[in-house]
Amino acid sequence: MSKKKEEGEGAKKGGMMMKIILAVALPAAGGGGVFGLMAAGVIGGHEEEKDRGPALVRKDEADPYAPPKEGKEAGLETVYGEGGSEYRTVYYAFSDDFTSNLKHSDSLVQMSLAASTRRDGRVLMWLESHELAIRSRILVELADTPEELVFTPEGKKELQKRLTKAINEVLIEEEGFGGVDNVHFRSFIVQ
Repeated sequence: MSKKKEEGEGAKKGGMMMKIILAVALPAAGGGGVFGLMAAGVIGGHEEEKDRGPALVRKDEADPYAPPKEGKEAGLETVYGEGGSEYRTVYYAFSDDFTSNLKHSDSLVQMSLAASTRRDGRVLMWLESHELAIRSRILVELADTPEELVFTPEGKKELQKRLTKAINEVLIEEEGFGGVDNVHFRSFIVQ
């Protein structure tokens, strides 16, 4: 009887061990197989790659969305330097100056701005198309700027970052993508 009992317990232990091994090995093998099939492109990934917005444009590449050159620029080809960024930078100058009161102050700030991007010409198109909404948002940011901020270089850099963020937020809301890298002061007067 003891031999039969030992055989029965051994079979139970062997059966239990087999269940544990199967419980661990099968999901691991299945997961590995699925991963392998996805990596090979057999399953999943059949969706069309979504447009990720305006692409960065290298200095040696043509911009498929470049606006046509007009006037004096029509026959000129841009020659970029060897150093610096590998991407070209283009600028959009806002058509009119911005004038706003400053936060908790009788002072006014008047400035002329330009925005820069290293992305394709769609960003320039969007800046022009949504200039009214962008102007409104910039004026809100200026009205929320304390007077002390506009008198220091650090304060002006902070303002540039805030204005860049504000412009990108408008573009994201309207077009789904920002693309402005920086805002530049063309003129800056505090009265």
